Amino acid sequence: MEPGGRRLQEQRRLQEEAAEYYRGLRVEQRLEEALNTLFPLRPADFYGELANYFSKFSKAPVICKLVGRKVLDGVGQPTLEVEVYCTVQNYEKRICSTIMSFHSQTPENALPETVEADEKERNDSVNTAVEWVNESLNTMLRDLKPIDQYKIDKMLGEYFTKKVEEKKEIQKQEEEPEATHVLTSCAPSATSLSGKKKAAKPGKKVAVAERTIPPAEPVESVLCGSLAIGGASLAIAKAGATISHSPLYLHIALLKHDQDSPKEMTLPFPMVTLLNCEKTSPAKLKLVKEVMLIPPVQLSLKQGIEKILDIQKEMMRLLEPSGKEPSPQLADSKKGKAHNTGKKAPPRALKRISHIGCLITGCDNLEQPLLLMQTACNNLGLELGKDMYLAINCAAHELMDYVEGKYEILTGTFKSPDEMVDMYVRLINEFPFIIALIDPLRKEDRQQWDNISCALGSKCYLITEEAATYISKLKIDQNINIPKCSGVVLKYINQTKVSDLIELTGLLDGQRHITILGSPDGESPDDTFVDLAVGLGARFIKLGGLSRGERVTKYNRLLAIEEELAKNRTLRKANLEFIPFAEESQPENQLSDVLPPPKQDSLPLQLSQPALRVHSL
Repeated sequence: MEPGGRRLQEQRRLQEEAAEYYRGLRVEQRLEEALNTLFPLRPADFYGELANYFSKFSKAPVICKLVGRKVLDGVGQPTLEVEVYCTVQNYEKRICSTIMSFHSQTPENALPETVEADEKERNDSVNTAVEWVNESLNTMLRDLKPIDQYKIDKMLGEYFTKKVEEKKEIQKQEEEPEATHVLTSCAPSATSLSGKKKAAKPGKKVAVAERTIPPAEPVESVLCGSLAIGGASLAIAKAGATISHSPLYLHIALLKHDQDSPKEMTLPFPMVTLLNCEKTSPAKLKLVKEVMLIPPVQLSLKQGIEKILDIQKEMMRLLEPSGKEPSPQLADSKKGKAHNTGKKAPPRALKRISHIGCLITGCDNLEQPLLLMQTACNNLGLELGKDMYLAINCAAHELMDYVEGKYEILTGTFKSPDEMVDMYVRLINEFPFIIALIDPLRKEDRQQWDNISCALGSKCYLITEEAATYISKLKIDQNINIPKCSGVVLKYINQTKVSDLIELTGLLDGQRHITILGSPDGESPDDTFVDLAVGLGARFIKLGGLSRGERVTKYNRLLAIEEELAKNRTLRKANLEFIPFAEESQPENQLSDVLPPPKQDSLPLQLSQPALRVHSL
């Protein structure tokens, strides 16, 4: 081929490549313009959105590992932490962890050897729980979806039942050879003890006490390691919320209401403990265990907490020893001593703070702590019954003297169950700003609970805490000895499962009861408990005082939830109205009899139980 022909051919080839290049460039430009029109995002954002879109079709996260470990609670005692790991898009990822609270049954005035034995039992229980989580539960729950709460809780319940049966079988084998020896050795001791009592007291008086005072029910045994069940259930609920990208309180609410997405939620009223009256100390008053403050409905939670903090500061000033009490001029002056010395006055040290985060004081009579509280509020320009309400935890079951057959409310002062009812009626009439009594009587005094319910049920909440300690038993045992009352304090402890709480609070809602979520004495720094109370729709939450980190953490979480709900306009105001008790007697020994449902037409409009409504946040 001639040189001129080759040049012409090369020129045509270059022209075709150039045309193809610009044709491709126009296509890319058009494609980019189309993508920018459809998805006005930067390339990185677009590909991120594309990845998120296709991730919806990927395999749902499943549990790949549970990790249990021994940690310390708020008072330095061992308890259980459970971590949940899930397989997310083929990668193992730590999702969350929870720390269980340990419910101690050791009396405050227990003997040193009793305390030592209980500490050993607690340590063994936590060690066993760690073993269960890391071995059996880790294997059993692997590859399950954390959002399948009810399925997982059912498996946990079956595992616990199996362990209970194994324990019973072991005890049966151990007790059979010793049964005869135990019966023979115990009988003389009982006779001897009875003889000593009769020698010390008139025989007739003891006989009357035995006929009229029902004996205390035996303490419910706790299976060693049962913390693993509650810890695993709560950790998986938290993991399910994390996987679903929703707050835990909303996740719990959706579980309770069959995934119906409500539009509003109410916050529980806080029962803030301000005073512990040292009922086991040499002080005279034994009846009052806690004096609590409840803010009114017109205040937000934040406003209520701020007022309670002001009352606490004033109470600390009033409780200062007389030799150290500042003069009124100094207390009322903004400059005070700091003005004279040129230095800022140091804050008073928090002295005598209980393990539940409240002030400790001794009192001589029942009226004294109430008048003290009234004085503190008056000094701040607050009126009890309008700007703040009181609740009293009587814990009367700790006061029964079974020899006398009466309650020792003051040192050396005894009252029969009937006299206790009369005393409470006079107390509420004299101090109408008391709107709740917790455990005013033992759970065994059922007739007196009926009497006090008829007398005070329309004036204040009558709440049982002692009788509702074991949620799983409440749920399954139709003969549980629950007295007639306004509501119950529920605690998330031991083998309690999230589904147990959901089922029981639903039952209580249906019976027009109020639910109070209560914090155990051995509290942990985990704030998951607050989300439970909000999601379950509890009327009150009982967290202790506004001191100690493990308590304050929970109040901070409650404040954060209030802020979040208010921001999303999903916060509904609660109410403090009382539901009157039916006067007619009800059959005993039924959970449905804790508070008989009032007639529908007699319910105030605001008390009818609407469906809990919340939209996704």
